[in-house]
Amino acid sequence: MLAEIRSLNEECGVFGIWGHPNATQLTYYGLHALQHRGQEGAGIVSTDGEALLPLKGEGMVSEVFTPEKIEKIAGHAAIGHVRYATAGGSGIENVQPLLFNSTTGSLAISHNGNLVNATQLKGHLERQGSIFQTTSDTEVLAHLIKRSGYATFEEKAKNALSLLKGAFACVILTEEAMYIALDPNGLRPLSLGKLGDAWVTASETCAFDIVGAEFVRSVEPGEFLIITKDGMRAERFAYPEERSICTMEYVYFSRPDSDIDGINVHAARKRLGVQLAKEVQIEADVVTGVPDSSISAAIGYSEQSGIPYELGMIKNRYVGRTFIQPSQDLREQGVKMKLSPVRQVVKGKRVIMVDDSIVRGTTSRRIVNLLKEAGATEVHVVISSPPIKNPCFYGIDISTAGELIAANNTIEEMREIIGADSLTFLSVDGMVQNIGRTDPGSKCGHCLACFTGEYPTNIYPDTVLPHEKEKVK
Repeated sequence: MLAEIRSLNEECGVFGIWGHPNATQLTYYGLHALQHRGQEGAGIVSTDGEALLPLKGEGMVSEVFTPEKIEKIAGHAAIGHVRYATAGGSGIENVQPLLFNSTTGSLAISHNGNLVNATQLKGHLERQGSIFQTTSDTEVLAHLIKRSGYATFEEKAKNALSLLKGAFACVILTEEAMYIALDPNGLRPLSLGKLGDAWVTASETCAFDIVGAEFVRSVEPGEFLIITKDGMRAERFAYPEERSICTMEYVYFSRPDSDIDGINVHAARKRLGVQLAKEVQIEADVVTGVPDSSISAAIGYSEQSGIPYELGMIKNRYVGRTFIQPSQDLREQGVKMKLSPVRQVVKGKRVIMVDDSIVRGTTSRRIVNLLKEAGATEVHVVISSPPIKNPCFYGIDISTAGELIAANNTIEEMREIIGADSLTFLSVDGMVQNIGRTDPGSKCGHCLACFTGEYPTNIYPDTVLPHEKEKVK
């Protein structure tokens, strides 16, 4: 979504590669493929076997890195990160990978997700004498590793990871090894690939495509992978819990050309559109989707309903993301700058507008207005996911129900607010069944917390704002 992105945003994307002479350059390309997961900051830490070499900055990947800068941190291994701030806020000190130097060895960490027990762990560490340099919950992991009483780095890291609760897909780099870990519920996506003899990991498989790597497998929940000059071996830091991957990865966050646990995102979204057309029948002349994440669902809806799909809206690729605008008025103007209706397609037509989700309602209202201003006689909004009614504590920037339109209004009230002629959402069962996961259980391996309010992990009291506590079970 566009102006609403400020309320629905993935925290970040991670990338890592070990054993390639052009590791730093390939990390740049990998981060470029993951740019949609975060635009506030980007960083790379590489190693030549003797030291960890950092390069990071605020802004887009193409703004932070130049060929000259990348050449200065050349190495045979590197990890990278693109960031959208949720926990910890913005600021260069919070841009990852976070690098920590000490007399007993250095380490760098890239982390995707949020820790629901970060406040408790941080308080415990501070009482033991730790001093934190950032407001990112990722730093907690580094302190836990360094303060662990185990003898080897591997055992220290596994012990530290076992203490974390919540969502975390982590890549850790030292001069001697790269380590990969995924939380026991598998809340965030993380894949493993190979490029010749080099090992590669990334939040999404689209990053493998851009660097020429071959997908090997998904990283398993609770798994701890160790990659050195001697190869890769898999261990565990925790037993896997009930699989609960974020459903919004399939609905919105991931790129259509990525595969998550063997399921292509475009194909899953298209099936959601097909199911949506089965659940609701509307008389209309044309189907259109909100660029880009809703196009696949719109195509599916069109094919199932028999109503022709048309490019009813064009996205301006050269406008910055609207969530960074400081006021509501500027955000709404940003939507108008970023999307333009194709007048000859929608004029005099009854339009079905397919979108992936509604968070605040700001963008939906503005797009409905744009289509009607362009001459659409009716605008029917159909959403390829259920209403988002509950906050997320695992790395999506919706930490309070107060900002969610569906948490505070009926569907009819929402329809009136956005100005649509009708408003329909996909059912929870329809969404889960048509994404295509085969994990056992009624949830089929999904986290559905933002839709149902059922959280796969314990939510610690100080994770929730005081006025929200009665809503979180």
